Amino acid sequence: MFKIGSIFIPVTNIENAAAWYEKYLGAKKIDSWGDGAGFYLPIGSTQLALVRVESVQPTEFITKERQKNSYYNFVVDDIEATHQHFKNNNVLTTEIDDFGGMKCFDFFDLDGNPFSVVNEVEGSPFHSDSIRKKQ
Repeated sequence: MFKIGSIFIPVTNIENAAAWYEKYLGAKKIDSWGDGAGFYLPIGSTQLALVRVESVQPTEFITKERQKNSYYNFVVDDIEATHQHFKNNNVLTTEIDDFGGMKCFDFFDLDGNPFSVVNEVEGSPFHSDSIRKKQ
């Protein structure tokens, strides 16, 4: 009945952010409006919306263990290649962490918004194939 339609990302400069998301994530512009612009990614149906804000806004929360956590993540097929792509282009990233097969790292956009990148693990209850079976 429900699916995620769009993820809204606060940015201080729409034009610079749009160019950044197009270059580093392969986002394609759908349309723009007053203080925003919508994009789609080459894979999946969830859209990204960049919304202009006056000052940097937090896009993460703190867990009870005092760790920072992104509100959402991106799934990729080849996490090492994705990490190297960002490193080669001087995009700030964390190192790749391995959690028993699942790997992840964070990267940061021009406003310092953190985003997690993860790979899917075959057999995991969170793998997209497992979810499709439950749907």
